[in-house]
Amino acid sequence: MMSVKEIEDLFKLDLHELGSLIKKEEIVTFSINAHINYSNICETRCKICAYHRQEGFTLPVDEVVKEAVIADKKGAKELHIVGSHNPELGIEYFEEIFRKISSKCSATIKALTAAEVSYYSKKDKISVREFLSRLKKAGLRVLAGGGAEILVNSVRKKICPKKCKSEEWLRIMKIAHDNGIKSNATMLFGHIENLRHRAIHLYRLRKLQEKTSGFLAFVPLPFHPEGTEFKSKPSTVDILKTIAVSRLTLPNFRGIKAYWVMLGLELAEIALHYGANDLDGTVGKEKIAHSAGAKTPTGLNMGEILRLIKNAEKIPAERDAFFNILRIYEDRKIWVC
Repeated sequence: MMSVKEIEDLFKLDLHELGSLIKKEEIVTFSINAHINYSNICETRCKICAYHRQEGFTLPVDEVVKEAVIADKKGAKELHIVGSHNPELGIEYFEEIFRKISSKCSATIKALTAAEVSYYSKKDKISVREFLSRLKKAGLRVLAGGGAEILVNSVRKKICPKKCKSEEWLRIMKIAHDNGIKSNATMLFGHIENLRHRAIHLYRLRKLQEKTSGFLAFVPLPFHPEGTEFKSKPSTVDILKTIAVSRLTLPNFRGIKAYWVMLGLELAEIALHYGANDLDGTVGKEKIAHSAGAKTPTGLNMGEILRLIKNAEKIPAERDAFFNILRIYEDRKIWVC
């Protein structure tokens, strides 16, 4: 396993040198999915977040379910449901949502970040294990990867001081994995952290993955400063280098995502040559990144996804939430797996 220093040293290599170290993959996966943001009313109010600064909203249970059903009827295989740390909500809200969606939809419920789990379990005065067990029974299958930001407490103290600490985020993910709930993991980079902080973040994720094998994908998220208390953002080269280093240091993750919502379509396409092997999906109605200035569409149709991957001279493959390939699109043929 690479040391923190070895990972940090990778960041210092030239972009083309990094690219030459990456094993080239022909297949790039994507999902037909939908993002549903249930609320932006947040007690934590992180300095790095623009989402809570928008006009406040909380969707009623039936509205969340309605959006899920619409997405499911359009072929969504994955429902990404995340929001905020809303003091008016609790586990019963999520249980009802997940039960109703499960009774009406075949799409996999991927919902809540470890930070949300930490907040709501403490608010409801129940253990993380019980919280996750109840939600799994209601239909939760995968945890979203957000809330990780940078897994270094000195950085978190400055950007998200009220959010759970690094150790708590990792502990919750381990509990989830041990109880059969898979997850993704993110890293929000390009604000105040340095290269060593990124290296520590990647090292901690790889170390946990070696213990649990519970992470599905890693999502490097370039910081968008609009509407936040910070001004810096990563350069194009920095973004591509971070994606490349992520692929080199996290070989035990099925996917490294080029999350086009935050990268932009052009850069997401280029990222497919620097270690990214997944384009996330069709998304639809995403609010969190766009509140911070993301200039991308709020959603893409499958034709646009296929064109983007083929423009990169890669082979598109539709996957499910667990990274099982469902269909491979090569030329005009479709292979059903």
